[in-house]
Amino acid sequence: MKLRTKLIISFCIIIFVPVTLAALAMCGFRYFQLRDIANTYQVEDGNISYLTNTVQMWNRVTKDSCQKLLDTAESDPDKFLDMKYLMQVNETLQGKNSYLIVMRDNEEVYVGTNDLNTVPENLPDYMDTKTGGETGYFIDSDKQEMIKRIDFDFSDGSEGTLFVITSIKSLVPEMKELLIDIIISVLLILLLTAGMLTIWNYRSIITPIKKLEMATQNIKEGNLDFTLEIDSNDEIGELCQNFEEMRQRLKDSAEEKLASEKENRVLISNIAHDLKTPITAVKGYSEGLMDGVADTPEKRDKYIKTIYNKANEMDLLLNELTLYSKIDTNRIPYNFSKINVMEYFDDCVEEIGLDLEAKNIGLSYFNYAGDDVQIIADPEQLKRVIHNIINNSIKYLDKPKGFINIRVKDVGDFIQVEIEDNGKGIAKKDLPYIFDRFFRADTSRNSATGGSGIGLSIVRKIIEDHGGKIWATSKEETGTIMYFALRKYQEVPNE
Repeated sequence: MKLRTKLIISFCIIIFVPVTLAALAMCGFRYFQLRDIANTYQVEDGNISYLTNTVQMWNRVTKDSCQKLLDTAESDPDKFLDMKYLMQVNETLQGKNSYLIVMRDNEEVYVGTNDLNTVPENLPDYMDTKTGGETGYFIDSDKQEMIKRIDFDFSDGSEGTLFVITSIKSLVPEMKELLIDIIISVLLILLLTAGMLTIWNYRSIITPIKKLEMATQNIKEGNLDFTLEIDSNDEIGELCQNFEEMRQRLKDSAEEKLASEKENRVLISNIAHDLKTPITAVKGYSEGLMDGVADTPEKRDKYIKTIYNKANEMDLLLNELTLYSKIDTNRIPYNFSKINVMEYFDDCVEEIGLDLEAKNIGLSYFNYAGDDVQIIADPEQLKRVIHNIINNSIKYLDKPKGFINIRVKDVGDFIQVEIEDNGKGIAKKDLPYIFDRFFRADTSRNSATGGSGIGLSIVRKIIEDHGGKIWATSKEETGTIMYFALRKYQEVPNE
């Protein structure tokens, strides 16, 4: 899940979950608490508006009691002179945060509160209410009282007035409990929502960042042998994945650098060893000339030719080293052109044949490609490939009569060149590695035959840069066949 999506979900959770849960909590508390209010105060129905309209609440609470007082005033008004009855009525009213005052001819008969400071001043006088019903009004002062009045006449004709006085400064206890429960519930809902979001975000954001921090510390300390495992697929997960790829590349680069340094040490060792032999020969024959050992024209010519041949060997070795450095930095200079396969290989084999004839090595050549078959290649580099393969074969010819067969075949979209010899062959276990740089199938043999171990690696690089493929088959004590294939050039018809 993307980080943007997570933020949107978190925003929706923050907005909707608390509101929804708070609404459900309020509905539940409303049902139970308002039902208790209705049962406790004999209110006909519980209504949530009581929370915001205290006057309405207390009006409903005392309505039943006032109706009973009104009925008594109409049926038996003298009962309001009975103190015991008045105390019973007042006790009921006190449970509803109210008290009773009875007046007769504007004189107090009964006051149902001990705190006379709470009694409203200047209570209204008797007023003829034709219906004899109750009237009420609200005094908005510090006391905030609601007063209900009932006017009636005693049996002797004296004027009587009942006052039911209710203090509305405070809510009923159930209302307080309801408000407290709602506030606590909202706080708990907010804490629960915040906790859930914190855990979710911590696991999806903070945890990957912690892992990324540890991975960074490992790399800082030079440790690349670890794996950064992240399961998320958000932006942070992508960052961690990119970091893991970077770590793997750094590790591969470090391993490649170590391998390259090892190869370079091997190369230097090989070059030093391979240069030592011709240099020793050059030095020995030069000393022979200077010391007069070559005292005949024939010996002098022999010594000079030997020095010349050894110098050529060193020159060839240094040329290979120079080419290798270009291969290692991908700076081989290629000059690609269209080449006629028949003509090119005919000329190339003719040149090779002269060298092989001088070394008493037989050569067979078969070209099965058509006269018009062409390839795109660099003639000089392709010739280097053929010469390197043949020179490698010559080194390992151990038969009294050596031979080399060259075959050029047309195989569909490719031309395939096969160079076969009857040399020592290559062991099966060594065959997969013969194109690796500095690989020597037999170190002791190569010490005698020379070679830096980079000839075939140069061949593979050139063929691959031509878009071709090279491989080999071999059987020990029988010989080796080298194959390479290059794509034929085909004209694209104009439409």
